[in-house]
Amino acid sequence: MNQKTKLIFGLFIGFFAAIGLDQWTKFLAVKHLMNQSAYNIWNGVFELLYSENRGAAFGMLQGKKFFFLLVAVIVLSAAIFAIARMPATKKYIPLHLIAMFLSAGAVGNMIDRFSRGYVVDFLYFKLIDFPIFNVADCYVTVSMFFFMILFFFYYKEEDLSCLSIGKKGEDN
Repeated sequence: MNQKTKLIFGLFIGFFAAIGLDQWTKFLAVKHLMNQSAYNIWNGVFELLYSENRGAAFGMLQGKKFFFLLVAVIVLSAAIFAIARMPATKKYIPLHLIAMFLSAGAVGNMIDRFSRGYVVDFLYFKLIDFPIFNVADCYVTVSMFFFMILFFFYYKEEDLSCLSIGKKGEDN
């Protein structure tokens, strides 16, 4: 098995494991937190609090299920494109992982939207009254944070030329 095939296989396993973790934590939130008062982890700072989000971040775009499906399809398509085009070398592993976790986050929340009609949220930073979120949201947020750091401070323009639409992708 060549290096690219091994990498894609590992990303495939990681993708489904990440979705599994997200769905499992949401299952636990429904089972143990729904219709319950908040469970304090760190008094006044962080708690588990069940919430149903029918929109996007901060409750925007309520009930726009097919818009979110379109966004998820675009994210998945971009991730597949990027993974296919990037070399299977150590330098690109962070970008491969970012693509995997972004995709897992998009799919994790999409599963909720289509199976429940809303996204289950349960992580709440009470100290700053931050909107309640979930594991899939963490995947997306943390991935984008690392992407921005890598984009500005690690990768050079020529490193990312493999992602150019007009340029042929790498075969390794």
